[in-house]
Amino acid sequence: MTECIDGVQFRRMVVHAAAAIQLEKQGINELNVFPVPDGDTGTNMSLTIAAAAAELEKKSPAAIGAAAGVSASALLRAARGNSGVILSLLFRGFSKHLKEMETARAADVAAALAEGVSAAYNAVMKPAEGTILTVSRLAARRAAEAAAERDDVEYTLQAAIEEGWLALADTVNQNPVLKKAGVVDAGGKGFLIILQGMLDSLRGLPVPEVEDAGQEKADFASLGGEDITFTYDTVFTVRKTAPCSLEPLRGYLNSIGDSLVIGEDDGAFKVHVHTDTPGAALTEAQKYGQLELAKIENMRTQYENLAAGRKTHSADELDMEPEAAPPKEEAAWKPYGFVAVCAGEGLTAVFRDLGCDRIISGGQTMNPSTQDILGQIQQTPAKTVYVLPNNSNIILAAQQCVGLASGKKVVVLPTKTVPQGVAAMLAVDLDAGEEENTRAMEAALAQVHTSEVTRAARDSGFDGEAIREGDYMVLCEHHLFAAGADLTQLLRRLAQAQPQQDAEFITIFYGENVPQDEAQATLELFQDACPEAEITLLSGGQPVYLYMISAE
Repeated sequence: MTECIDGVQFRRMVVHAAAAIQLEKQGINELNVFPVPDGDTGTNMSLTIAAAAAELEKKSPAAIGAAAGVSASALLRAARGNSGVILSLLFRGFSKHLKEMETARAADVAAALAEGVSAAYNAVMKPAEGTILTVSRLAARRAAEAAAERDDVEYTLQAAIEEGWLALADTVNQNPVLKKAGVVDAGGKGFLIILQGMLDSLRGLPVPEVEDAGQEKADFASLGGEDITFTYDTVFTVRKTAPCSLEPLRGYLNSIGDSLVIGEDDGAFKVHVHTDTPGAALTEAQKYGQLELAKIENMRTQYENLAAGRKTHSADELDMEPEAAPPKEEAAWKPYGFVAVCAGEGLTAVFRDLGCDRIISGGQTMNPSTQDILGQIQQTPAKTVYVLPNNSNIILAAQQCVGLASGKKVVVLPTKTVPQGVAAMLAVDLDAGEEENTRAMEAALAQVHTSEVTRAARDSGFDGEAIREGDYMVLCEHHLFAAGADLTQLLRRLAQAQPQQDAEFITIFYGENVPQDEAQATLELFQDACPEAEITLLSGGQPVYLYMISAE
């Protein structure tokens, strides 16, 4: 029995909860089909509450009101995705209700849960039942009843969790998208795991071991791309310059997107919205204060990878290179700097050899955020910094950096593939003017034809074609060229296609899972099929794609 909790206990509860959901985040990702099937709810909720745990570890307030305030502020600024923002609002209830309190009893905890639910419902423009909102609302209602029955925080949390699991089980019947995929709501499950972690902390239990096998998974292939109305999952934080109403902003953002959630405290507000025009959303929000952080991810790409059985990644999971030393003083800056996005040791070495100052590890299924790119731009000691996104889904995020870099001009080249980025870097003339360089790099990348070879991990569909598990897929400029079980036959067909037959130069980058002897055999196949071309074989070390092939 626990009659009351203080700040020290609350800190332990949050830390325990963060560890609990970290263990289960991938299982939650596998359930994530609503509001869009992009497979990142577990990651977003885990990273969001982890920020609160880290902040509480640093400050360790003794009073529960202070601890709740620290956690709410950290959650708001770290909130990622729709589920993360809603989670931050649920915890905002603790901060508002427990403010100035030294300790909290069962009735206080129940009231804090209810206040958080109210804040979450008010923030969501179009609340949908069968979601984390439903689960949290019914759990909070039961908590109030339990607190009246017994003045015991453990008893109250346990009752709320039990009611929450019943509500979660019913979400599959309330939401048509969940019913189609045959799963319960991912955000609701994540919230209950967090509550259970908090309860386990009170009871002195260790963090449970979680088995990945047997995790419930959504049938992503049964869902269609039509379930995604808007393309870009857009999240950003704005520090207020003055007190103001956010209702006009709410109305505007709702007119250009959906899944809108806005959370705020006295000094800042956090926006989550799905939209096709994230740049417009950021521009409008800057009327209300100073933009601090932004993250933009392509949900269609995330869905396509999940449907094909490939692991999808959040921008927040990128394996960024170690932090570099602070850039040189502005007086020592060089005229041009270059930032490129790629994945794989071989490709990283290629871009470094071509003169890139900073490399961001990312690409297909691993799209860096605007903040990630901006950070690397700021570390580049140059007056003009060229950014090579090397992926069509990263271009828009990169373009948001224009005008945000302090004292620098940012030029984003529209490189949609790694080979285009390589061609652009080969065209650089450090003695030429900026406009001349930009024209030359854009002309060079336009001459490159890119083909990519990957493999399907499950039955799915692509460009209207049925793809079977284990099939090799050949993509030309991101469109399906051919698919089948015989890789050699597919590569021969690709080598005999017009872009390769017309090329003077062909470069084959082989991936991290391709043995060198197989790569050599592919080189010889292309040499036989394209005798007039100069062909180079390089180890790219890239994930996802067995081969990236450029023809110029």
